[in-house]
Amino acid sequence: MMGRCSSGICGALALLALLLPLRQRGCWGLTPGSGDLEKSPASDPDPWEVLHRNKRSWVWNQFFVLEEFTGNEPLYVGKLHSDVDKGDSKVKYVLSGEGAASIFTIDENTGDIHATKRLDREAQAYYTLQAQAVDRNTNLPVEPRSEFVVKVQDINDNEPKFLDGPYLAGVPEMSPLGTMVVQVAATDADDPTYGNSARVVYSIVHGQPYFSVEPKTGVIRTALPNMDRETRDQYVLVIQAKDMVGQMGGLSGTTSVTVTLTDVNDNPPRFTHKSYQYTVPESLPVRSRIKAADADIGSNAEMDYRIMDGDGPGTFNITTDDATQDGVIVLLKPLDYETKSSFSLRVEATNRNIDSNFLTSGPFSDTTSVKVTVEDVNEPPVFSSPLSRMVISEDAKVGTSIGRVSAHDPDTSNSAIRYSIDRNTDLERFFNVDALSGIISTAKPLDREANSVHNLTIFAIESQDPTQIGKGLTLITVMDINDNAPVFAIDYETLLCENAMPGQVIQTISAVDKDEPLSGHRFYFALAAPVAGNLNFTLRDNKDNTASILTKRGGFRRREQAVYRLPVLIVDSGSPALSSTNTLSVRVCDCDSDGVALSCGAVAYTATGLSTGALLAILGCIITLLVMVLLIVTMRRRKKEPLILEEERDIRENIVRYDDEGGGEEDTEAFDMVTLRNLNVIRDPTLRRDVTPDTPTFFHYSSASRPSYKSLPDNVVFREFIWERLKDADVDPSAPPYDSLQTYAFEGSGSVAESLSSLESLSTDSDQNYDYLSNWGPRFKKLADLYGNSDGTSVFS
Repeated sequence: MMGRCSSGICGALALLALLLPLRQRGCWGLTPGSGDLEKSPASDPDPWEVLHRNKRSWVWNQFFVLEEFTGNEPLYVGKLHSDVDKGDSKVKYVLSGEGAASIFTIDENTGDIHATKRLDREAQAYYTLQAQAVDRNTNLPVEPRSEFVVKVQDINDNEPKFLDGPYLAGVPEMSPLGTMVVQVAATDADDPTYGNSARVVYSIVHGQPYFSVEPKTGVIRTALPNMDRETRDQYVLVIQAKDMVGQMGGLSGTTSVTVTLTDVNDNPPRFTHKSYQYTVPESLPVRSRIKAADADIGSNAEMDYRIMDGDGPGTFNITTDDATQDGVIVLLKPLDYETKSSFSLRVEATNRNIDSNFLTSGPFSDTTSVKVTVEDVNEPPVFSSPLSRMVISEDAKVGTSIGRVSAHDPDTSNSAIRYSIDRNTDLERFFNVDALSGIISTAKPLDREANSVHNLTIFAIESQDPTQIGKGLTLITVMDINDNAPVFAIDYETLLCENAMPGQVIQTISAVDKDEPLSGHRFYFALAAPVAGNLNFTLRDNKDNTASILTKRGGFRRREQAVYRLPVLIVDSGSPALSSTNTLSVRVCDCDSDGVALSCGAVAYTATGLSTGALLAILGCIITLLVMVLLIVTMRRRKKEPLILEEERDIRENIVRYDDEGGGEEDTEAFDMVTLRNLNVIRDPTLRRDVTPDTPTFFHYSSASRPSYKSLPDNVVFREFIWERLKDADVDPSAPPYDSLQTYAFEGSGSVAESLSSLESLSTDSDQNYDYLSNWGPRFKKLADLYGNSDGTSVFS
């Protein structure tokens, strides 16, 4: 089979194939062992026996196709032909492999191959296809299947691209000419092995004359020496990459490179003023600032300040504020206008981090002068000694002088001083101070045992300006005198066993004294004179501020005496000596064999029997109690609560309780219940003789002509009832002299069926007549109102 290539290439390739040895079949012959290719059965590896081998049926070439072909017709790739094909249309050509039928088609009669789509080498550089000649009738192969390659030939259709752009770079300022800044790189997707489509050269479009770029490597370098960051600190470059070695018609791409000049310490500090002047009030911790400017930034602008020389050494100091790089002048001690009114200083500022490459530029420091003027202010008085120590005996009399404090006005006016005590430090007013002289004296008796040290604050006040107040401390120590007698150190609990032997130590005692003599305490112990010769105990002074109590005898018995009181005399060594008598209680106890107390105190005697007199006395007490109980019970049973309460009591504020059981509705002997609810029963009220009632009413008519409540209008019944109750309360002689709450139960007359209450089930015609109750006086007025039955009177009057 013979392959033909487009563009006239196949002719040259075929001629070259005939001239090459047959064993070098690389492109045009079947390559042994490649892919799916099959060897001829008579093939021999010896190339010199080629004339004796069977004739090769295929004539073969490699095909080339240009990418991005834009014609309207399918692109002709080449032609396949087999020796078996005699032109009688019995042989059919079949194409398979990558892109067969979809991209590449073959004319089954002629073997012509065409590309039906545009090819992109950057997407796929070559296609591997298989060709076979088969019998048209039987579809049996007449030649072994052979493989060939269609290679896509590159054209310049991709521009260079900067995959890492845009770029950021930095270079120190003042760098020499040719200092490398950064390297840029562009990539071209075209075939670097074919032509110049992928050969890129670099050039600078924008950024000259400050920077340059190497055409082949893309390295950017400085094109000017000593570029100053303080003049311009940033440059934006535009770099171009062009393929085809930069020739006309090549494609190009650009990127930006931002170059920042980094700072170096090439500028010394400079004070903005050659001299500074400050006015500082005396006695105030004022901080003053000076500023040295440095055109550099960051650590290159850091500086240190120092005072080179000046008057008043040790008065000022200067430090650096790390945040602002200012020099801060601070006072080491207060200024005094009266002592010195002005100071002159010379201050130097030096860079902290100096670059040795720029030492030739000059010294990286600067100096300035600072003048400090002290302003006179009105200062408070100053004590000659901030702390005064004084001593006073605790037996000093009131008014005794202790010491003197002194203060003066530091100003030139030298104002007079007045003294006083801060009473917050002397709440009990033990001391006084003379306002003019400053002499401190006692105002009350002192007690060292209550307070041994007094810490006073003394005020010194200017006479001309009382707002100026100085303060001084005075420490007064109260000296001790022997004014307290010694006493027992603790409350002793002394136990004495009944089996104690003579001469046995039963207690060791010690003493304490509130006083504190300089030589220390020395106490003397002895038994008080009344008991010095007792036969039970003795005392031995141990000469070490303790004493021992010893028994003189044995055989102590609790039943005989449970407790012994032993007075002990204690004397101190003061001048004059003081003494006190302290009582030591000794309890007799029952002890075990080891001397451990089991029980102490008096023994309770157990009585085995009682005398006849004692029994009679007890029996008499019991009988008396029984009689009293019976008498109380009898009196309570016989006692009856009177039906009518005392006159001084208010019957409206008391509840009368009866324990008798009522007889129900048929019980008419005790009360006539009908009169409580019958509105038609009217009686005359019993008025007070000494008071003329003047109670207003809504309807004025006489009692004889007063209609019953049932005949009154419904809207008047309740108001008329309330006014009558008010009148009764006003004329009641037993009413208390204060306001009280009156509660009444009243049933209206609005029901057509009238009242259904059982209270009206009885007839008002009772056999009993209670009119006589009205003659019994005011006490029985309430009963007369309840049970009286006179014509023409109202039940509620």
